Amino acid sequence: MNPVRKKRLYIVLAILCGVSIAVALALTALQENINLFYTPSQIANGEAPVDTRIRAGGLVQEGSVKRSADSLEVDFIVTDGAHGVTIRYQGILPDLFREGQGIVALGRVNEEGVLVADEVLAKHDENYMPPEVMQALEKSGMMQQHEAATAGKKTYQQESAQ
Repeated sequence: MNPVRKKRLYIVLAILCGVSIAVALALTALQENINLFYTPSQIANGEAPVDTRIRAGGLVQEGSVKRSADSLEVDFIVTDGAHGVTIRYQGILPDLFREGQGIVALGRVNEEGVLVADEVLAKHDENYMPPEVMQALEKSGMMQQHEAATAGKKTYQQESAQ
């Protein structure tokens, strides 16, 4: 083989190896940071991986919020209409957090099936709901209940303002 061709071959092989290593590192980094969304039904059925960071969402069940008297720990139940999952959060909840509210929690499911959240996100206005939560509520048929409750709150707020 010609020395010039040999040199070109080595250069092409070196570039291919470099690109392959860069792609492998990028895929590894992305795989570690991916947060898959699970509904309360999927978590209750054991489909969510234990001790892996996930996102879970649904509506905060009425009467389920329990605050610790001596710390910032809060336990509440999130439901999609079919099942509920207990979420334990240590910290200050968002201002818009309330019962009947659509939320998304990021955390890890422990062996007991409780989601230990490190972040809780609440919707920012009456019209927005995270797409994953909306799809889960539509599948379970709970979306109509949520819309009826939201419409009732709007009517109450309008009557209070007058």
